[in-house]
Amino acid sequence: MDLGGPGVMLVFLIVVALAFDFLNGLHDAANSIATIVSTRVLPARYAVMWAAFFNFIAFLFFGLHVAQTVGKGIIQPGIVSDAVIFGALGGAITWNVITWLAGIPSSSSHALIGGLIGAGVAKAGFDPVIWSGVIKTAAGIVVSPAMGFTLAIILVLVVSWLFVRATPTIADNTFRKLQFVSASLYSLGHGGNDAQKTMGIIAVLLYAHGHLHGEFHVPFWVVISCQAAMGLGTLMGGWRIVHTMGSRITRLSPQQGFCAETGGAITLFLATHLGVPVSTTHTITGAIVGVGAARRVSAVRWSLATGIVWAWVITMPIAALMGAGFYFLARLADRVFG
Repeated sequence: MDLGGPGVMLVFLIVVALAFDFLNGLHDAANSIATIVSTRVLPARYAVMWAAFFNFIAFLFFGLHVAQTVGKGIIQPGIVSDAVIFGALGGAITWNVITWLAGIPSSSSHALIGGLIGAGVAKAGFDPVIWSGVIKTAAGIVVSPAMGFTLAIILVLVVSWLFVRATPTIADNTFRKLQFVSASLYSLGHGGNDAQKTMGIIAVLLYAHGHLHGEFHVPFWVVISCQAAMGLGTLMGGWRIVHTMGSRITRLSPQQGFCAETGGAITLFLATHLGVPVSTTHTITGAIVGVGAARRVSAVRWSLATGIVWAWVITMPIAALMGAGFYFLARLADRVFG
């Protein structure tokens, strides 16, 4: 795919990648702010500003392990071309738009990974697929919500024991303040893990064009651009999904919101440190279900939660099919106009 020359196509694909990052922030804004909005600790318009700021500065706190995984740990960098990247981004963006319009909290991360795999397989078959990286990423579909669920339940039990003698008013006021901390940590984790996936895509694109000298790495301008795009997307908000995450799964108190965000943040910090591209959507959903179940099992709307899980399961294969479709579309356009 070389429409307009390699330089023009490179710039175009970088812009599309940043558009995906913006959409990722828009789509996943609910992950960072749903609990703090639903508990009425912070109005939505201020919550998105709060989350966007911590999304942007996340690069100051984390290494680029996730970007390395996406850039060279899913498919062999040697088979990456403009058409492959176009296919990956086209599949991921299309699925993100569909789920955003439907108010479904699906995973932008797994949509991007699925699109990359589909486009790569469409070009070169299954040989270039790095199965260890794919399996590690796919395992996150189960591990990250399970870990968020478990940590949230543990935190609910711990804080309930610590505040057993406190009056409801004191406990409520305390956790309203603590939610500012937990929401900040979760937004840091979101910006640290999610923005790096687009960094990896842009870095491998630069590598394919011969613009990376020495070992595979992520240039600083790519880091800043991706963090800014995600922060701007978060600033725009994703109100349909905020409603689903913050109130339709289960009703939350400030104490429960704190526990859900903290459990989710710990999960994201660990995954980012290990270089595992997990879904912030999966993680916070698992944590929210955990705090609801800790109160009583019937407090969780399990039918809704089950529907969300199905969306997680189908995201990678559907995005892969879309990614393959966009790859072939790019190849067709190259033949017609190239």
